[in-house]
Amino acid sequence: MKARIAVLPGDGIGPEVIAAGLHCLRAVADRFGHELELTELPFGGAAIDAHGDPLPPATLAACRAADAVLLGAIGGPKWASPDAPLRPESGLLRLRKELGVYANLRPVKVHPALVSASTLKPEVVAGVDLVFMRELTGGIYFGDKTRDAVRATDTCTYTAAEIERIVRAAARLAQTRRRRLTSIDKANVLETSRLWRAVCQRVMEREFPDVTLEHQLVDAAAMHLIHRPRDFDVLVTENMFGDILTDEASMLAGSLGLLPSASLGEGRRGVYEPIHGSAPDIAGRGIANPFGAIYSVALLLRHSLGLAMEAAALEQAADAALAAGVRTADLVGAGARCSSTREAAAAVVSSLGRRP
Repeated sequence: MKARIAVLPGDGIGPEVIAAGLHCLRAVADRFGHELELTELPFGGAAIDAHGDPLPPATLAACRAADAVLLGAIGGPKWASPDAPLRPESGLLRLRKELGVYANLRPVKVHPALVSASTLKPEVVAGVDLVFMRELTGGIYFGDKTRDAVRATDTCTYTAAEIERIVRAAARLAQTRRRRLTSIDKANVLETSRLWRAVCQRVMEREFPDVTLEHQLVDAAAMHLIHRPRDFDVLVTENMFGDILTDEASMLAGSLGLLPSASLGEGRRGVYEPIHGSAPDIAGRGIANPFGAIYSVALLLRHSLGLAMEAAALEQAADAALAAGVRTADLVGAGARCSSTREAAAAVVSSLGRRP
């Protein structure tokens, strides 16, 4: 097949992990005979420096015309001043809104070879296989904001329609898995959460009676993710809660650098990115973990290009590399031998070349 991919390397370690992901993507295309047009575009802090805009018009136009978007990471101290007129994160929020990608899929699966990488007990994390479905274009991140020297406000707003569509997406996913859905809110305090719970309950009762629904307050969910993570299947959350809880859940897998994400809307086009940040403290050193980016490429193949076999082959190759002992610096103890970003990607490509 032929497909167009918009590539947004971003800032910090973004270009390094995206280069690793593209190395694997090209290897998949070569092995299975696909023709991919890959176009790198400025985005985030790098785009602010070059164009005065974290999401330049040409970048947005290319993303709209693409079949999928592959994104690295954005931000860093250079653009983090509270008084900065432009921040890289504003470009990411605009991109999500403009492309209509409202459902953020974040799988968390503990690789058997990495059970000891987590700081939690092996018996707690072994066998964990859960998925977050995070609402991505509403809530407090997109609400009205004010700030002066003595007072600041951030408005959190949700509509019933926004809640309905993310709950439906999560419930459909649960139907393909263990048919359990946990809805996360703060309904004992927040009006948005009370609406969230009521709408979720109505949608599930009317449309998904075959899926078991559980409501949890966000603070309880944060505790249970560490105490009994295997009990979860699919979790659906509002925007900020999902942002926080998925970072927590990454510690089940052993590192933030391992986890991918897919931001999806009504069509097939999506935005794919590892969930980690730009990590400016290690940028340029060649030690960043590329597995989150590589697994994000697999999600891109599956969800936007409809290439399930190719996606599975890449996931199996990445799993095989980890099983063979490939470890980046975040997965080994101080002073231990570790693989560079490029070496880890090369190991995945090598595994991909070995047919079962």
